[in-house]
Amino acid sequence: MRFKKELDYVHLSKYFYIFSITLTILGIIFLAIFNLNYSVDFKAGSNVDVSLSKNLTVDQIRTAVANIGTDHEPDITPGTQRVTIRYDKELTSQQDAALKSAITKLDDKASFEINTVDTEMAKELARNAIYAVLISCLGIIVYVSIRFEWRFAIAAIVALIHDAFMVVAVFSIFRLEVDLTFIVAVLTIIGYSINDTIVIFDRIRENLRFGKQKTYDDLKNLVNKSVSQTIMRSLYTAFTVFIAAFFLLVLGGESIKMFSLAMVIGLLFGAYSSIFIASPLWLLLKKNQKLKSKSKPA
Repeated sequence: MRFKKELDYVHLSKYFYIFSITLTILGIIFLAIFNLNYSVDFKAGSNVDVSLSKNLTVDQIRTAVANIGTDHEPDITPGTQRVTIRYDKELTSQQDAALKSAITKLDDKASFEINTVDTEMAKELARNAIYAVLISCLGIIVYVSIRFEWRFAIAAIVALIHDAFMVVAVFSIFRLEVDLTFIVAVLTIIGYSINDTIVIFDRIRENLRFGKQKTYDDLKNLVNKSVSQTIMRSLYTAFTVFIAAFFLLVLGGESIKMFSLAMVIGLLFGAYSSIFIASPLWLLLKKNQKLKSKSKPA
């Protein structure tokens, strides 16, 4: 299925570039000033998940855990018959016992799950997360370069980095918590994004074989035609996954909330990056090649 009237996607892309560049600048500023709001997965500390048989207020819990021997107040996130208590420092075994005893006095049916990360483990997790994203990008560069050409590879990687950084920027600007599931979401977004990009690039390559492109306008029309021929397929794929991620966000538990939110945000950005970022960038690189070839003496 395709649109009866082809839109000028290349022309429209400048507005998406302006939006993406603006958000990128804001993201860099917030990252430089505030960094990301890392969860206990990426920094030393203890995270206590408590399942309750009744609802307790934040004040009740804060009063109960005030005398367990810590030198700082925890962050308390309440929920329906559950609460998350996060400490920026590791709890000792005595403090663990005191916390459980304090909460049990409020609810004798409470159950506890305490996750502790030391400093070295937190640093290692952060490094491994960065390595995972970089290695996946490197593999994509090699794959696209072999299957297509280096211009396609550059355009694809720029689109992938764009999608990943847009999610990071939004999480930094709104101070959303970054945990291990966030990294899984970013890697998943990269996979979906490269899939849509490859579909469009494959159609561009196919149309290149059967067309005679002598000017920039010919190439521009070819890109617009290729996008029109594949856009509904890309949108249907993105929308299907978006619906699943959205309902996971709305109906899922706290443990996958940040994963679902990152997926929703990443799919929205990924839906337009293949169309309005990757394809026009390839056109720009191809245009420069044409200009250079024309400038060479006969």
